[in-house]
Amino acid sequence: MPVAAPVVECLGVPITAHTRDSAARHVVHLAGLMREARQGLTDEPGSRRGSDVHLSNAYTLALADRDPELRAILRSASLNLPDGQPVVWANRLLHPAAALPSTRVYGPDLLTDVFDLTQHTEVNHYLLGSTPQVLDALHRELRRRYPGARVVGTCSPPFRPLDVHERRQQVERIRSAAADIVWVGLGTPKQDRWAAELCDALPVVAVAVGAAFDFVAGNKPQAPHWMRHNGLEWLFRFGCEPRRLWRRYLFGNARFVHGVVRQASRPVRTDSGAVAGDRLNSGGLVRHRREIPARGPGGRP
Repeated sequence: MPVAAPVVECLGVPITAHTRDSAARHVVHLAGLMREARQGLTDEPGSRRGSDVHLSNAYTLALADRDPELRAILRSASLNLPDGQPVVWANRLLHPAAALPSTRVYGPDLLTDVFDLTQHTEVNHYLLGSTPQVLDALHRELRRRYPGARVVGTCSPPFRPLDVHERRQQVERIRSAAADIVWVGLGTPKQDRWAAELCDALPVVAVAVGAAFDFVAGNKPQAPHWMRHNGLEWLFRFGCEPRRLWRRYLFGNARFVHGVVRQASRPVRTDSGAVAGDRLNSGGLVRHRREIPARGPGGRP
């Protein structure tokens, strides 16, 4: 049976309301399509472009709300996932008529779930981001947990902007490694821009996965489960790194809440375009349902 997930709008960004399980299977499915495109097994329009996947939390959406370039990237992305319990709550508030999951797609869970699903398959992973020390620790931990998964390359790019030559070199290294899934951990919004650029250059799945590298590698502590489940992970992280994160959470969270209220206050329009009373906007967008064919992780759809 195919897995379906509704796509709803949050602050102008289409969010695919996946569960943890269906999100991981969707990414694996996209990886299979990219491999087929590289091998010339499909002639579908646009099959040579990669698929960029973005873990969208409240901060990501708040940035996109004021950054037209980032908003355009997310609006044209292959897949945006609700990485943040406040995003899940906002979607359920804005779209009460849609059957939406009550839990988020957590970046570290997506990373480890996809690695688990792709054990003993031909899917190749590439790790891009963070520091050499964190990458080494992450690679060791992934090999320990998922010995049947294939990591074909790692790269810790400099924190400064790359020039054109360096970007081309990075693309060629990923191409030469025959990567199917590139995990990009460079921080928002840098990782979102680089994931989109990478997919313009190569038929790969590029997943902008945020702080998952640090958490899975054990470099930074994760919030307790009860805090993550109740939308309080930001408070835990702020307590761990107040000097780095205070501006992000003070201004980012406020802008996100303001954006949700703004969207909820829009008048609902009927199919004819007339305003239907003064009801709060239900969100107004459940555009389509993404279909993910059921298949083995290494097989064709």
